[in-house]
Amino acid sequence: MKLVQLDTLRFAAHPNLLVLRLHTDEGVIGLGETFFGARSVEAYLHESAAATLLGRDPTAIRALERELADYYVGYLGTGAETRGNSAVNLALWDIVGRSLDRPVHELLGGPVRDDLHVYNTCAGYGYVQHEPSVSSSNWALPEDRVTGPYEDLEGFLHRPEELARSLRDERVSGMKIWPFDEAAERTGGTHIPDADLAQGVEIVARIREAVGHDIDVMVELHGLWYRPAAERIARALEPYEPYWIEDPLRGDDLEALAALTASTPIPIAMGETLAGRPAYRRLLDLRAVDIAIVDPVWTGGLSEAVRVADLAETAKTPVATHDCTGPIAFAACVHFSMSQPGALIQETVRAFHSSWYADLATNLPPIVAGRVSAPPGPGLGVELQPDLDERPGVTVTTSTVRDRS
Repeated sequence: MKLVQLDTLRFAAHPNLLVLRLHTDEGVIGLGETFFGARSVEAYLHESAAATLLGRDPTAIRALERELADYYVGYLGTGAETRGNSAVNLALWDIVGRSLDRPVHELLGGPVRDDLHVYNTCAGYGYVQHEPSVSSSNWALPEDRVTGPYEDLEGFLHRPEELARSLRDERVSGMKIWPFDEAAERTGGTHIPDADLAQGVEIVARIREAVGHDIDVMVELHGLWYRPAAERIARALEPYEPYWIEDPLRGDDLEALAALTASTPIPIAMGETLAGRPAYRRLLDLRAVDIAIVDPVWTGGLSEAVRVADLAETAKTPVATHDCTGPIAFAACVHFSMSQPGALIQETVRAFHSSWYADLATNLPPIVAGRVSAPPGPGLGVELQPDLDERPGVTVTTSTVRDRS
């Protein structure tokens, strides 16, 4: 079996998303995906990665992974090369699973669980679906965004009690919110005024008053803060016992993160923006986190995510996957979670899962009574909607073996 064609799909409606298809000469097609800088990753895949991949055996996952990482630049960090290689790795695992008629989680070591409880990242339907600016402002949701019953970003900002009860009724175990982001943008993250601190804490307090500890609360800080301000936020949140605080600082000074982690009893979660074992080794050696977050489509693929999980296991640190990207990545995260003993909980975005994920793909991982399981079928299980290539606003770019001859 040989790889004979590489396709990328970009979407006008989802400009941060890039889908990859790898075709074999036996008709097996593997799907991959990554997120952010879609055009840059697309260029890398066709200009560089295709020359390494086309004509090669797709089951040689480790060899191809090593060759793709041998480019002189782009091997350290989560830039276009790493994101492209991550998409390739997902597609290769998908091909191997499909060719063997086995789901990917069986190939990653076999299932250690049948399902896993989920939390809901309280985003809306249009969250991060437009090119982000340097300052997020909640990624500048447009006025004409799709609306529906799960406009959860607006919900946690203005109706946190109602939102918490809704999630409890669906038996979702936790909810992730970011009530301090706009304050960080106003001050550059150097400090947080008393009024902004009180306003953000009040949202958490209202959730606790509404549902008690029936719902775990994760507080996302998006790496927007300097350490003193982040520590102040953590101290103010301590009475409400968040499940974790995520990304209180950027991941470019892990010593500062370790100092913050040591300063608070609230568990600190971090890692989705890190690339590969070298970064995670330092994170774990410094005891800088209590939960290691890993994103397979940013860190190097499923192969590297599994190795990160093994590394975290040696430090007795649980792992949790990041999913706020796309349907193929979500499926890959679920397969990872089914196969890893240290997997703690699975991130989901119910606004995405109930709308545009299903618009792009079928056979998504099912979520029932607050628990997710791997989709039935071989490989990653997910299939693209059959008319996707012909839809307006979808750009398909193809490289073939003939292009390289």
